[in-house]
Amino acid sequence: MNLAYLTDIIILLSAAVITVPLSRFAGLGTVPGFLIAGIAVGPSSLGLIDNRVEIGHLAELGVVLLLFIVGIELKPSRLWLMRRLVFGLGMLQVLVTGVLITAAAVFVFDVEFRAAILIGPALALSSTAFVLQLLTEQKMLTSNYGRTSVAVLLFQDLAVVPLLALASLLTLTDITIGKEIGFAFLEALLILALIILGGRYLLQPVLNRIARLGSPEIFTASAVLLVLGTAVLMAQFGLSMAMGAFVAGLLVADSEFRHQVTAEIQPLRGLLIGLFFMSMGMSLELALLFADPLFFIGLVLVLMAGKAALLWPLARLFGHKGKLALAVSLLLAQSGEFALVLFAVAFDTALLNEALFQQLLVVVVLSMLATPPIAGLAYRLAASRRREPVGNGFAATKPASAAIVIVGFGLR
Repeated sequence: MNLAYLTDIIILLSAAVITVPLSRFAGLGTVPGFLIAGIAVGPSSLGLIDNRVEIGHLAELGVVLLLFIVGIELKPSRLWLMRRLVFGLGMLQVLVTGVLITAAAVFVFDVEFRAAILIGPALALSSTAFVLQLLTEQKMLTSNYGRTSVAVLLFQDLAVVPLLALASLLTLTDITIGKEIGFAFLEALLILALIILGGRYLLQPVLNRIARLGSPEIFTASAVLLVLGTAVLMAQFGLSMAMGAFVAGLLVADSEFRHQVTAEIQPLRGLLIGLFFMSMGMSLELALLFADPLFFIGLVLVLMAGKAALLWPLARLFGHKGKLALAVSLLLAQSGEFALVLFAVAFDTALLNEALFQQLLVVVVLSMLATPPIAGLAYRLAASRRREPVGNGFAATKPASAAIVIVGFGLR
């Protein structure tokens, strides 16, 4: 029996168990911990694991499950309640930042236009997982600062869908760029039609019948089948598996079983997405960073300062005061996990060459590692203008004198 792959998994899990708690203790967060674990065991550091290709295939499942969870969380009713910030501020942030980064990539760094029109929007995206974790730890999720940040992140999550389609279409050589962009939007419309028809007429009755069986194992298997089946189906049409999983999540979003499906998938998602971040860390060439550290530090500073400088006036345009607008822009200044996903897809399809992929990887990872101290400054700016006590998302109220009875507990 070949135990090599089991040994690799044990090494990865051991590295994660050690580095992730240390990373959280240092205030960096979970995602940088996984990245550091991958860097530590990868070929450019200790060299404990060399079969990055096999680990990468397993990590792709983590990306699939991540997009599925994101799809579930993007309920249409939730988007409608926050429509002004989501489709106003969020859309402007992605479009303006993406266009300017694309222009800089083409005219300053001489990147091929076909690759640059994906790099720009990808770097415009922030880290949903990282920012939500920081807001939760700071107890600012329900504050005006937190709601504005979440609204921008929601549109960024929506933008991943056409960007994934665009990443697949950009590999074609017999059609023009304009037609490729048109195809991306047409495919997004077809996906929405599929969501409406599938969610209303097919998925709900099937889940009802499965739930009546009363078997948690069958329900879990059905949830995994839904994710992987939709992902493979989309891949058959030339689109990415991640986008197929996103569609599956949107199908479940308005279902009465959305919480149960999320609960069944969440443990698998957390483990596999950690593998994805570790695989990105293993792919990172530290020699490239050490060869010219000032160049990469300068790129990260320009990227984060530029994103913050662009978002700050946009936030003010939507009625946020100076300190609050600055806090939101600083919190969302980093690049995030979806940039890693898009760059990995682009590299696999030869849209990005090895050198450019490594440079982008270093920039994204360094921006995420630089986020905690910047997020701390953003927190102090946001908390300084609030009337309620720091760390509380609601206005202070008088303690209730009557007894409180909680009926029911948990998601089920």
